[in-house]
Amino acid sequence: MAVHFLLLLFAVSLVAADDDAFIGVNIGTDLSDMPHPTQVVALLKAQQIRHVRLYDADQAMLLALAKTGIQVVVTVPNEELLAIGQSNSTAANWVSRNVVAHYPATNITAICVGSDVLTSLPNAAKVLVSAIKYIHSALVASNLDRQVKVSTPLSSSIILDSFPPSQAFFNRSLNPVLVPLLDFLQSTGSYLMLNIYPYYDYMQSNGVIPLDYALFKTLPPNKEAVDSNTLLHYTNVFDAMVDAAYFAMAFLNYTNIPVVVTESGWPSKGGSNEPDATIDNANTYNSNLIKHVFNKTGTPKHPGISVSTYIYELYNEDTKPGPLSEKNWGLFDSNGAPVYILRLTESGALLANDTSNQTFCIAKDGADPKMLQAALDWACGPGKVECSPLLQGQPCYEPDNVIAHANYAFDTYYHKMGKTPDACDFNGVATISTSDPSHGSCLFPGSLGKNGTLGNFTAPSMNSTNSDSSAYNLANYDLRIRSLLMATGFLIWGAVLL
Repeated sequence: MAVHFLLLLFAVSLVAADDDAFIGVNIGTDLSDMPHPTQVVALLKAQQIRHVRLYDADQAMLLALAKTGIQVVVTVPNEELLAIGQSNSTAANWVSRNVVAHYPATNITAICVGSDVLTSLPNAAKVLVSAIKYIHSALVASNLDRQVKVSTPLSSSIILDSFPPSQAFFNRSLNPVLVPLLDFLQSTGSYLMLNIYPYYDYMQSNGVIPLDYALFKTLPPNKEAVDSNTLLHYTNVFDAMVDAAYFAMAFLNYTNIPVVVTESGWPSKGGSNEPDATIDNANTYNSNLIKHVFNKTGTPKHPGISVSTYIYELYNEDTKPGPLSEKNWGLFDSNGAPVYILRLTESGALLANDTSNQTFCIAKDGADPKMLQAALDWACGPGKVECSPLLQGQPCYEPDNVIAHANYAFDTYYHKMGKTPDACDFNGVATISTSDPSHGSCLFPGSLGKNGTLGNFTAPSMNSTNSDSSAYNLANYDLRIRSLLMATGFLIWGAVLL
């Protein structure tokens, strides 16, 4: 699941705090050339990643993460589960060595007790809740139980009849473990950790689940999945699985335990039998997932309450066993180079996903087309942007639409003005992005490394309403908009600025 730059932040959003919802990353270590912990932390800081999950409690990594402010989830490995689940003192020693010794310098916020235990290590299921309780007791003894939550990541496959979500229930054979687990989560204010992989749901559906539905792509209303019991409309697999978990818990009379997704992503490469494990699909899924968490959409059952999610994973793990796709879920290669560039906007300082630290100014998602047109007219006119690359037959003419043309004009102005935040506003229809919008032979200023020093020119203030025709000659900029529409655009923009 790789990605060119990437990610960011978390903050466990429990049932009611969508303001705290975050995106984080998992850090696996099955690499032939695993970066040193200090290199890993340098990458996290450069990418503004504020939340990570470790699959162990590696001492060197915990030391490297000290005093960074990065929120850390540590894990009791499955191979240690049996010993901890049978001995309170073993659990206390584990907490003393891996949590108390590092806290608060290292900001440990949660402990995963095992991972996918119920599906990958069923023989240990009988001691899972005991292990969780022993770990929690050790935290209580150290006065850390309020700062550090305890839970265990579960595979979404334990939820049966997941669609429609309102009919979902947990595999009943697991109830002897799940009921005391949910009791514990509810009594301690912890959360249900769930691993959700729409990629596998799609692959195993034999064509029943459309690819667009798995990738968060926009669907026409008649293609949305409708829960016949609640009449809630679902536009993606992720939301359906999250709500299925809520309904499954409600079936057992637990209604106030929040969900945190501890793993989700999409592979960027696969074998011949995995044609949809591609860079484009991985980019689409992870970009849309990040947007989904941050745009506060929530799920149909809990609208407005985003679900904090850890993307799987930071690095491609080339030594991981299994099919080719298992080695290619990472956002970065081991050398820190991004696998692809996420298509993100409005992630602000929380995401520095371009390793070159370049920023671009583009049209904001959902901006009014008329406002965009007016801003485009201003940029190519009073803004004195050189818009000739947008002429028909020139590199940036295609795609011939207002969003693409506005992207180029906005970014050119932004770089001419020295990439100041004020230069990327355009009355609220523009936003700063770390994703390079260049395409084909259309290279944007940031791609050329111009960094805003494009020669000696004086740009007018964006508050200017000067519409001098000499500054914006329609004949020089054949932008498919006729003179009447241009004039209308100027009037709209001028009125807005006033």
